[in-house]
Order: sequence, then C-alpha cells, then structure tokens
Amino acid sequence: MSTETQSSGKNGAGTALRRPWARRDGEPSRHRREDEFSGQRHVHEPHAAGLPPLRSYVRELWRRREFAFELSRTRLRAQHFNTAFGQLWLVLNPLMLAGVYFVLVDIIRPSSRGLDFFAHLMAGLFAYYYVSNSLREGVKSVVKGGKLILNTAFPRALLPLSSVITSFMRFVPTVLVYAPVHVAAGLPIGPQLLWTLPIIALLTMLAAGLAMFVAAAQVYFRDLSSFLPYMLRVWLYISPVLYYADEVPKRYDILLTLNPLAPLLTAWSDVLNKGHAPSAESLLVGLAWASALFVAGALFFTSREREFAVRL
Repeated sequence: MSTETQSSGKNGAGTALRRPWARRDGEPSRHRREDEFSGQRHVHEPHAAGLPPLRSYVRELWRRREFAFELSRTRLRAQHFNTAFGQLWLVLNPLMLAGVYFVLVDIIRPSSRGLDFFAHLMAGLFAYYYVSNSLREGVKSVVKGGKLILNTAFPRALLPLSSVITSFMRFVPTVLVYAPVHVAAGLPIGPQLLWTLPIIALLTMLAAGLAMFVAAAQVYFRDLSSFLPYMLRVWLYISPVLYYADEVPKRYDILLTLNPLAPLLTAWSDVLNKGHAPSAESLLVGLAWASALFVAGALFFTSREREFAVRL
C-alpha cells in the first residue's frame, strides 16, 4: 500500500510515515483493515475466521435495518409484487397449491376429508412455505451479493435476513387468503387465535437461523442451492402438513421428534383447527428448536463472514 511522507520542521529531512497496515520490507503480506463496527484496528489473515465484537455487531445490524428492508423491497419489485398481476398471483398460487395437495391426499387416502381438513392443509402449507422460501431466498443471498460485499462495509447478516423479510411479505397475503376458508369451514374464532402471533415469531426465528446457516454454507459448497429443494421437499412430507400430527403411527414418531418444524406446525394446527391454545410441550419444544437454530446459524454466519470477500 502507499506511504505518506512528512517533512520535518527542524532539519527538513523527509521522514516516511507508514500507515499501520502498510507492508514493511521483510514482513509477510497481510490483509489489515479497521473493524467497521467497533472502530478498532484488527489484523485479518486471508482465511482467518472468528466472531466480531457481538455487541457492536448487533448495534450496527440494528442501525442498518433499513438496508435489509430496502433490499427486500427491491427483490419484491423484481418479482412484480407491486403490480396487479403480481398480487393476484400471490392469491392464486397458494390456492392452487393447496387444491393440488388436497386432491393428492384424497386420492392416496380416500376418506371423509372435508373443508376443515382443507383449511388445515392451507394453513400448514402457508406456514411451511414461509420457512422454506426463506431458505430458498437466503441460500444465494451472499453469493449473489458478491459485488456488494466487496465494495461496501456492512454486517453481512443483513443479506440472509432480508430474504426472511421478503418471505414474510409474501406470507402476509396468504393469511388473507386463508381467512375466508377458515370462516367457511366453521372453525372456531376467538381469543385463542392470538396464539398465532408467538407461533409466527418462532417460525421467523427458525427461518432466520436456517437462512443464515445455508447462506454461509453456500459460500463453501456451491452445490447446496441445487440440493436444497430436494431436502425441502422431504421436509414437507415428514412435517404435519399433509396430515394431522396425531395421525402419525407410533413407529414414525422419531420423524416428528427430530423435525424442528413439527412442534410449531402442531401448535399452529391446534390453534387454527382445533380452537384451543397449543400445548405447553409444543411451545417449549418449538421455542427450544427455534432458539437453538437461530443462535447456531447466527454464530456460524458471523464467524465465517470475514472470509466471504476472499472466497466469492
């Protein structure tokens, strides 16, 4: 890097003043820069990994939250979310999706599946696709933001978190689509519906943690984005969406136990379809899964984000 020369006032001789991060003769080449969050100088090896000062990082993340919202709005405009046909598709797509799965389940398991099951199917699909779309959007958020990462200093976690915001904005209209089906099916309406708010919050926490994890993993394993849709399809089939949780045979209980979405979707169905508060077990297990995955995903992402500029 360049050096600066400052003239001495006494003898007029030039004294070379090097910047603290400039390379000296015989010194191994290093990438040195100031921490953009804490203002302190740090020395970063090309492939060094480690956590930034978390308090400063979270503070900067909150200060730049408008960046994540604007990035989300940009994605939605690119998907024609602000046009009449784009908003119409947001209504038609979930309805057609729920209709296809309803016919599929009715063919595979012919029984008296009425409008109440169709409401369960719709609600479960909408909640599931909220989380899965966060992962689909988030897995490429860092790789696609390569130029932004190379040229702008900001908390990189804003990229996958903006994907979660995008998925949430697409999830909100599905609630309006579900409401008339809920009423037409004669399902309970009462104060118990307020339980949907903490459940949505836990779904958001779960989605954010997984989105950060897959976004960082995609930097190292570029085939992850191709493999992810198959994993998500399997995840749908082992989640209580196409069936009720209490219909799962005992020999397959392990699938619900190891499924982070299962307790939240069970609580979701209890509130919307059965009309009562979710069980304490479903909420506590769902909270444990969501908290653990959020913390694990956030720590993994922030510990690796210093390498992104080198690997992209």
